[in-house]
Amino acid sequence: MSKRNKELETEVLEWIFKVLGEPVPSGDFENILKDGVVLCNLANKLSPGSVKKIATKGTNFQLMENIQRFQAAIKAYGVPQEEIFQTADLFERRNIPQVVLSLYALGRLTQKHPEYNGPSLGPKMADKNERTFTEEQLRASEGQLNLQMGYNKGASQSGHGGFGNTRHM
Repeated sequence: MSKRNKELETEVLEWIFKVLGEPVPSGDFENILKDGVVLCNLANKLSPGSVKKIATKGTNFQLMENIQRFQAAIKAYGVPQEEIFQTADLFERRNIPQVVLSLYALGRLTQKHPEYNGPSLGPKMADKNERTFTEEQLRASEGQLNLQMGYNKGASQSGHGGFGNTRHM
């Protein structure tokens, strides 16, 4: 588990509340987001109607469902599954840095949505970088052998003695 970065947490919180148009409440990062209400409101602001039901109070299970609804909404928005935190990472404070990275990924992804014109988070996303090569440039490397073709500059396994044996020196 990586170390927590308070500056990054503050940056993410400020971005969330700029998008929501509300002042940042006082308190710890995980306490502000723990019940999932703020996250669901954020998802609905980025993609209206993406979270249909938000439980503002109730049992722990009902509050954890808010987080799961948020996760489903940002996955539909385009955040890769690998970048989305687990529910317990936030609710049980298991891995807060992963929560921050997920929200950072969401903030970065908003730049790719043309309908979004709010504040951005993180560096500008790269645009498509197409390259064109001439036929001569493409053919220039055909005479060279690379390691995937089996050429390994004279190195061999002769004297190895077979699979599973140790090498005798």
